[in-house]
Amino acid sequence: MKLWRLTRAPFMALDGKGAELHGARYAPPGHPVVSLASEAGLAVLVAMRYHLPDLSAAPGDLVLGWAEVDCLPERVPDPDELTIRAAVGEWLETRRSLICAIRSRVLPEADVIYLNPRHPDAARVAPLTTRAFSFAECLHRPPMLDRFRSG
Repeated sequence: MKLWRLTRAPFMALDGKGAELHGARYAPPGHPVVSLASEAGLAVLVAMRYHLPDLSAAPGDLVLGWAEVDCLPERVPDPDELTIRAAVGEWLETRRSLICAIRSRVLPEADVIYLNPRHPDAARVAPLTTRAFSFAECLHRPPMLDRFRSG
C-alpha cells in the first residue's frame, strides 16, 4: 500500500516525534504516531486545511512524500470523534498492527492512515521518497482559464 505525506523537509522522518509531543487529531500526546494519507490529494488537502490557512505563507521546503508498506490497515470504527479517539488510543497501546485507517473528514472517499512507529514492523518501512512541492505551482491561475471564460 502506498502512503502519502505532505510535510516540511526537516520533518520527513517516520518517527512520530511531533505527535508524541503534541498529540494528533485522534491520538493523545505521549504516543508517537505518523499521520499519512491513502491518496496524494488527501495529503495536500489536509495540509491546506490544518496547517496552511494562508497559502502565500507556505514554507519553501515542502515535500510530497510516499512510502510503501506491505500490509493492509486495520479499520478504525468512526461513528463519532470519541469512538475514534478511544480506538486509536487502544490501537497505539496494543501495537497490534503497523497501520490503521480512519475515514477522512476532509475527503470521506479516502483515509487518514496512522503508522505506529513502536510496532515491530515499523523498522522495515523505508524512508519517504519525496519530491519538492509548491502550492504556488499547483494552484496558480491557468493561463487558458481567461480564454475559456471569455468565449
